[in-house]
Amino acid sequence: MMMAIMSMMGSNAQARRAQFNRESILSATPARLLTMLYDRLLLDLNRAQAAQLNQDWQVASENLLHAQAIVSELSTSLNVEAWDGAEGLFAIYVYVQNALMSANAHRDVARTVECIGLLEPLRQTWHEAAEQLPAQSMGARIGGELGYA
Repeated sequence: MMMAIMSMMGSNAQARRAQFNRESILSATPARLLTMLYDRLLLDLNRAQAAQLNQDWQVASENLLHAQAIVSELSTSLNVEAWDGAEGLFAIYVYVQNALMSANAHRDVARTVECIGLLEPLRQTWHEAAEQLPAQSMGARIGGELGYA
C-alpha cells in the first residue's frame, strides 16, 4: 500500500514537473529558448561522456542521439543570411553533427569530449548575449540580428 502511494506521489510530481517545463518553453523568449537548447545540449553531452567512460553504451547512445536532435534543430533554425558569422556557425553544427554520429557509432569518448569543447564556449557566448539584450526587444534581436527564428 505504501509503495503504491509513493508511486502515485512520484508520478504526480513528474506530471507537475513536465507541465512546468512545457509552460516554461511556451512562455520563453527566443533568446531564452536558444540558451535552454544549449544548456540541454551540453547536459546531454556530459551525460554521454560519463556513460561512455562507464561503458554504459545504451545511456551514452540515448544522450548522443538527443544531442544530435538538438544540433539538428539549431542548424535548421539558423538563418545563414542573417549575419556574417552564421555560415561559420552552421559549419560548426555540421561538423559537430558528424562527430556525434561517429562518437555514437564507434563508442568514441574523445569525439564526445571534442564536441563539448566546441560547444561550451558557444553556450557561454549565447548566455552572455541574451543577458545583454533588453527584455522587450530580445525576440526581435535574436530572430533578426542573430539569425535564429
